[in-house]
Amino acid sequence: MSEAVAQRMDGAVRSLVPARMDRLPWTKFHWSVVFGLGISWILDGLEIQIVSESGFQKTLGMSAAQVGLTGTVYLVGQVVGALTFGRMTDRLGRRKLFIMTLVIYLVGSGLAGLSPNMWFLWVCRFIAGMGIGGEYTAINSAIDELIPSRFRGRVDIAINGTYWFGAFFGALANLYLLNPDNVAENIGWRLAFFIGPILGLSIIWLRRHIPESPRWLLTHGRAEEAERTVDEIEERVRREGGEIPEVDESKAILVKAEDRMGFKVLWDVFIHRYGRRTMLGLTMMVTQSFLYNAIFFTYALVLTNFYGISKADTSLYFLPFAAGNLLGPLLLGHFFDTVGRRKMIFGTYTVAGIVLLASAWAFHAELLNATTHTIFWCVAFFFASAGASAAYLTVSEIFPLEVRGQAISYFFVVAQCAGAVAPVLYGALIGEGKDRMPLTWGYVAGAVIMIFGGIVALVIGIDAEQKSLEDVADPLSKVSEESGATA
Repeated sequence: MSEAVAQRMDGAVRSLVPARMDRLPWTKFHWSVVFGLGISWILDGLEIQIVSESGFQKTLGMSAAQVGLTGTVYLVGQVVGALTFGRMTDRLGRRKLFIMTLVIYLVGSGLAGLSPNMWFLWVCRFIAGMGIGGEYTAINSAIDELIPSRFRGRVDIAINGTYWFGAFFGALANLYLLNPDNVAENIGWRLAFFIGPILGLSIIWLRRHIPESPRWLLTHGRAEEAERTVDEIEERVRREGGEIPEVDESKAILVKAEDRMGFKVLWDVFIHRYGRRTMLGLTMMVTQSFLYNAIFFTYALVLTNFYGISKADTSLYFLPFAAGNLLGPLLLGHFFDTVGRRKMIFGTYTVAGIVLLASAWAFHAELLNATTHTIFWCVAFFFASAGASAAYLTVSEIFPLEVRGQAISYFFVVAQCAGAVAPVLYGALIGEGKDRMPLTWGYVAGAVIMIFGGIVALVIGIDAEQKSLEDVADPLSKVSEESGATA
């Protein structure tokens, strides 16, 4: 049994819950957290890639503008879901929300495959978007609070990067399901919408066995439940063969639950207490989102307008692009825990920007073809993908636990809004593909913006590697050891 919770006269409790979680060895329990919660990003990548091919356009009689609006409706749903469920996950707990948001997504995406008309599809896309938007807030919060500090960076970055596994798988599915030689035209796109729900249903059972975050329980007046939860996790780790070292008593924290997290508290946290960190988070999220959306949503236009690739073949060029985006976080994530957050964010953002600058020069000089241009994208986004994933990690870990879900939601929404400008702007720069100069300057601007984000991270970034979340940002409920007598 764990050490008893020390209760004080003023209602504060002294606990080793965070320290106990951080000193755990890596076992099957942590893999279950990774697989059970990490599917969210895969589902988002899958959804966007399936919709981007617009296989439903002819069946539902939609114009090109209405197809574009379908993507917008999904993104608006994500924004609404992030804002709604971000606050709820801070108030009600991580576990309730990562179950609820998955169910919402399953319903929205599954029903989309049964759409009889355009309006029904839009409603379903909005619901699915809400579910995924809520998933981001609950999932990132839970993962960071359940994973030991020495593994937190690489795990979070790798999970965020799996968006591209979903996109890669979605592209493969589209190549088969949207080919009328394989599946009837009015059936293939419907089957594609069922892929995500099938994956989600397979993971619900696993999520039911993932506990509530003991850190969240501790800071919300449920200290004894937090201790019992850690007891159960430790027992499971022992059964799985893990050796648990002694906990450092000096790592104990004193907390007194506070449930008043209104606008005044949020303003104090994000503007006054951690204003510098807010600027860091905004810069990282906006710069990576702008560059990603600029390239991701217009790569097919570049291939068709400048290199004469047919629309049907653009998915073949997307596959290596997605693979590079996936491999970056998986192969570089380890270094964010060893070399350090600031250095790696600066390095990945800067290298991505330099490669994009080189591609801009080669593109303008007409030295590239569709294959070599795709290679440039693969290299640039191998690094950019790791940096972008680190942006989500950063906004998740540098703010107090009690507002973590909301922090993720606010920065996610700002990034989405900033990123929404990029496809329209770069689409205009591409035009009919007759003049390369406007897009060349667009690539230069995107590269400079990315390099700027890296410099900001180097200058004002937080060295959070291998540190407890409570050492990176004090919980709002934390109180001083000297403030009162112990019972």
